[in-house]
Amino acid sequence: MKTYVFTAVLTLTLSIATNAFAIDVTTLVEKANFTSYYQGNGGKAKVSMTISDGGSSTRSRDFVILRRDDDQNSEKTGDQRFYVYFTKPADVNKTVFMVHKKVESDDDRWLYLPALDLVRRIAAGDKRTSFVGSNFFYEDVSGRNPREDSHELVEETDNYYVLKSTPKNPKTVEFASYKNWIHKKSFIPVKTEFYDKQGAAYRVYEALKVEEVQGYPTVTKSRMKDLRSGGFTEMSYREVTYDLEIPEDTFTERFLRNPPRKLLR
Repeated sequence: MKTYVFTAVLTLTLSIATNAFAIDVTTLVEKANFTSYYQGNGGKAKVSMTISDGGSSTRSRDFVILRRDDDQNSEKTGDQRFYVYFTKPADVNKTVFMVHKKVESDDDRWLYLPALDLVRRIAAGDKRTSFVGSNFFYEDVSGRNPREDSHELVEETDNYYVLKSTPKNPKTVEFASYKNWIHKKSFIPVKTEFYDKQGAAYRVYEALKVEEVQGYPTVTKSRMKDLRSGGFTEMSYREVTYDLEIPEDTFTERFLRNPPRKLLR
């Protein structure tokens, strides 16, 4: 199961350069992307989200996330499916967010709003907007397409590789670049900073807690912070389960209104 973050934040891509240095970067990117989103053959986690405005106001969200890898080969990083079912608070109970993540094309995303009994398709242009009012974006939940950015290794410390990433199509995103700090031993990106056109950091992701679950290094607490407003969102993961076989039809529109309750327990 992916180390969530959920952490979209962990949007890494393949370099197309051919020199020896670029090959090392490609390997690093592949390992970090795999560790972030593809560990185990599918899985499940229960998530508690706390949204803060940076002052005294906070809101909470509880949900369950299911993941299925279309290619069950554990070495592959291909298409995936995600199903996110909200349980708390009452105003979002039974809300469902579903993603069909595609390597070769734009992802498909749906949001089911039970109060309106409405299924809404999320346009590709909206993927970098707020996920249910949090500081995470829709794209952060399932990860950015691993071919949309270029990468270079800009620093290496005793514990981390630091990658700078630049979008190939800058008109489609709000950032000019971002940096990932990737842990040398686990290959988990433990920090991501997003920069605007002036080079100022405005958004930061951090993996606050990493634990080993079923032999997989797993982010069990993370935070996304808006440096401009001071607001932030923290997510805590519990009952994480990897190598869970989830039927393919779970990730169809029929299950937006009729959730797979046994899988969500």
